[in-house]
Amino acid sequence: MELDNAVKFLQGKTILITGATGFLAKVFVEKILRLQPNVNKLYLLVRASNNKSATQRLYDEIISTELFKILRNNWGSKFDGLISSRVEAVEGDICLENLGLNDSELREEMRKKIQIIVNVAASTDFGERYDNALSINTFGAFNVLNFGKKCDKVKLFLHISTAYVCGEETGIILEKGENLKRRNDVNIFEEKRLAEEQLSQLQNQCIPDKAITSSMKEFGLERAKMNGWPNTYVFTKAMGEMLLGKFKGDLPLVIIRPTIIASTYKQPFPGWIEGVRTIDVVLVNYGKGKLTCFPGNLNSALDVIPVDMVVNAMVVAMEVHYAQHQYSCETIYHVGTSSKNPLKFSDLRNLVHYYFTKNPWIDTNGQKVEVGKLIVVSTINRFFLYMKIKYVLPLKVFYLINILCCQRFEKIYTNLNRRVKFILRLAEFYKPYSFFTGIFDDGNLERLQRVAEERGIDLAEFNFDSKSIDWEDYIMNSHIPGLLNQGLL
Repeated sequence: MELDNAVKFLQGKTILITGATGFLAKVFVEKILRLQPNVNKLYLLVRASNNKSATQRLYDEIISTELFKILRNNWGSKFDGLISSRVEAVEGDICLENLGLNDSELREEMRKKIQIIVNVAASTDFGERYDNALSINTFGAFNVLNFGKKCDKVKLFLHISTAYVCGEETGIILEKGENLKRRNDVNIFEEKRLAEEQLSQLQNQCIPDKAITSSMKEFGLERAKMNGWPNTYVFTKAMGEMLLGKFKGDLPLVIIRPTIIASTYKQPFPGWIEGVRTIDVVLVNYGKGKLTCFPGNLNSALDVIPVDMVVNAMVVAMEVHYAQHQYSCETIYHVGTSSKNPLKFSDLRNLVHYYFTKNPWIDTNGQKVEVGKLIVVSTINRFFLYMKIKYVLPLKVFYLINILCCQRFEKIYTNLNRRVKFILRLAEFYKPYSFFTGIFDDGNLERLQRVAEERGIDLAEFNFDSKSIDWEDYIMNSHIPGLLNQGLL
């Protein structure tokens, strides 16, 4: 049987992958090894104290996960041999010059052999410390680019960004950098200086580390909103894209902008997920009966995309851009669903209500948790008013009762107070997305699909067509069960 062209392409390739212990990168690595075990080498950059510790992280956090069970079963006793011959964990850090590769011999070996760089490393915490987010999402990407420009054989730099670098734009959002170029008044190096200055001032005050962290998080959100982005994550990712576009030189650059990445749709098997992804925070707390209302627009598209579809788009983009010289300039791809197959907030609300009605969560006391349909409040101000009347004010009364009763209800009060604060914080963070009305154009992705077909790539094996997603089947039979299987619910 003749090999698919994308599979053929991977044969003999040497690829550097950053962010290797993250959700998306793991699925990417598994896909390559499952389809093309004759890849030459996958260098996985891993934060660790030394290369031995990096290798331990490779096995503990990547290879031993359930994600690799099909590959492990297929190879049996030869599985460890496959990994040791094709995958090398490298101790390094994208926040450092030369990626923190202290072993000069290994560094030179990598520079001579690497043909493709895939930068997946990111801090996805919306409220990350500003200094950390800048180091990873902005200047980390810049450091990986500079390392790539020193590699003798490199022909492609594939960078994973996010569709939400657009900020809070509305309407049709194109797969172009113009939405960032319009904001070129952002002085990225000045942002770095401001973050360093803020951190230095805090450290000189000799305040506790926890207070420094809290202050740096607030500073990041303040800078993001001041410059027109809703949170630190998308602001620093946007600045990372700006640096790559400005300094890429002759290195072909492909930027993949996924939307909200969710569990696997089909490959290597449905429903694999790790950690609580963006929408799952709401879903999990709703299923457990902890969340009964949330702000949002029921007609908004929650732009969710299964992780394996993102990986398929990555591999196809690699093959096409590596092979065709006319693709050597900067190209951006939106990988999402809002344009062709939107999942509306109202649809998701109905599906999760139906699921948890049929399959109620069992709490720690062995009791079934009954859930009503999620109350969706149409404006953020109405939501905060609702929360104030229904929870905040009664909680203040309960606080006084607790004092009068000599702290007899302290534990109950503390738990309720924590829960209310969590919901308010959650609403504030997810407000830009639950009310988001933008539609991510995917014209470039459609063209990539056509070119891939012309090049003999099997688009069943490398499916990234969002129209093929059956939302009811996916949410009910893959995604929520996947959360349950991972112990996330």
